[in-house]
Amino acid sequence: MILGLPNFLLAVLVFFIFTVIAKYAGKIFDRLLRLRVRQDSIREITVKVLKVIIIIIGFVVALGLLNLSTVLTSILAGAGVVGLAIGLALQGTLNNTFSGVILSFLPELQIGDWIETNGYAGIVREINLRSIVIQEADNNYVVIPNGKIIDEPFKNYSRTVRSRVMLDCGVAYNSDLEFVQSLTIKTMEELFPQRGNEEVEFMYNEFADSSINFVVRFWADVTKRKDILVAKNKAIIALKKAFDQNDINIPFPIRTIDFTNKLSINKPEAEE
Repeated sequence: MILGLPNFLLAVLVFFIFTVIAKYAGKIFDRLLRLRVRQDSIREITVKVLKVIIIIIGFVVALGLLNLSTVLTSILAGAGVVGLAIGLALQGTLNNTFSGVILSFLPELQIGDWIETNGYAGIVREINLRSIVIQEADNNYVVIPNGKIIDEPFKNYSRTVRSRVMLDCGVAYNSDLEFVQSLTIKTMEELFPQRGNEEVEFMYNEFADSSINFVVRFWADVTKRKDILVAKNKAIIALKKAFDQNDINIPFPIRTIDFTNKLSINKPEAEE
């Protein structure tokens, strides 16, 4: 014990130094993460993992100073077996955990964004190490595992300030199609001023049963699904008023019934 006392004191000192390093490294790393990661839960668990790794390194170095190579080898072997068993048992959980870390650094997905994914649409309220919490338009919350977000595509309305809105409509067959086109474009441009290279696009696309259908596409300030509905609502009201003022008919579905059947149910039976 006397001969090993210097190494023991040195091992304790080294382990204490690594503990202090882990403490201050965690604080520095936490400040750096605050610049990139908005999720408190992910930031906290990442700092804790960093601290544990530094402390483990200090523990291994301390055991090396005590010349406990056999004990160190046994500990590492046991840790490997236990780690493998835990990894197999928690395969799905670990997948969600690593996916959560990836999502926390993903600029295309942030808290407050409006997204559509896995059949759900809403505002991202929380991103943690297990799942993403989305608040839908009906005010209900949906919890989606992080692995589902990583494996499936998602649409983020909040990444772009301007988006193109598409509106379908139809006019009667006796309408002046050129006039309808110019009137629609003018109405949309006055209601939604286009910027830069943006423009209102108008195309007839179908001879329907009772109308000639068209689609008009215009740019608007859209960052969530509700903005698209609001833009369409304004466009429909303005277009209906413009058509009414210029006697342009948006026809109801029409069905013609033909009663010219020459067969008669009152036809006398032929004499035998």
